[in-house]
Amino acid sequence: MDFLKAVSEPAPLQGKAYFFIFSENDILVKETADNRVSIPLIEERSIAKMKLTGSHFLGTINQIPCYCAHLFSENLPDRYKLMNLRALYGRVDNGFWSLSGYARQIHDWNMNFKFCGRCGAKTHKKENEYARECSQCNLISYPRISPAIITAVVKDRQLLLARGINFPNKKMFSVLAGFVEPGESLEACIKREIFEEVGIKVKNIQYFKSQSWPFPDSLMIGFTAEYESGRLLIDTNEIVEADWFDAQTLPLVPGKQALAGELIEWFVQTHGNRSTPSSD
Repeated sequence: MDFLKAVSEPAPLQGKAYFFIFSENDILVKETADNRVSIPLIEERSIAKMKLTGSHFLGTINQIPCYCAHLFSENLPDRYKLMNLRALYGRVDNGFWSLSGYARQIHDWNMNFKFCGRCGAKTHKKENEYARECSQCNLISYPRISPAIITAVVKDRQLLLARGINFPNKKMFSVLAGFVEPGESLEACIKREIFEEVGIKVKNIQYFKSQSWPFPDSLMIGFTAEYESGRLLIDTNEIVEADWFDAQTLPLVPGKQALAGELIEWFVQTHGNRSTPSSD
């Protein structure tokens, strides 16, 4: 898939276009005969019938225009359904999975910043960049990106995993994560979040990789770290339970589509010889 990102629509839509259409936490997909789904490729005449709002041009896929939009109607076309965006992984090509996340972030920004946060006046889309400008005070709002750290902490060939209160799957464990606060470095955030959530100190923090994560607007920045001191004392407002696991006794963990799953797989590859029981 050849996606070319663009801000300005080259011409009014004629023919078909890919539409990444969202409703609450779901995305609209078309069911295929082989139990897979696809991103809708919709003709111009069918778009008006769907009563879409907040349409926003994203660029082109193999020279075909693509947009994000919002759907309020509950009357879906035949063979179309709404599914949770997380569940889309593995059901579509990886390129469309990544682009769906990008579309979700542009969609949310477009829907959430219709009014100025400073004076309350209406905003309008700028033509040459992804930005909304206030019609009254000229404040410019860009798509929000919230940096968050996620860290694999290792102690004596064991990995620290926790089960969060808000995890959709109540049996799933994952590595610890948290949002960066103003005036805070990534390393300081790691130390603070881990100490606040499970009461231990860490050292030897090393960068791993990053991942855009549209739930709702995060940039996940992954690290590895070593246990330094302390005993596990969980923050019960956020964590249900936490413990140390070796590579042979891992519980249910996130799949490899998530950076959390990649960090856990890194631990398995470097500290054991087994595949992980994941949500894939």
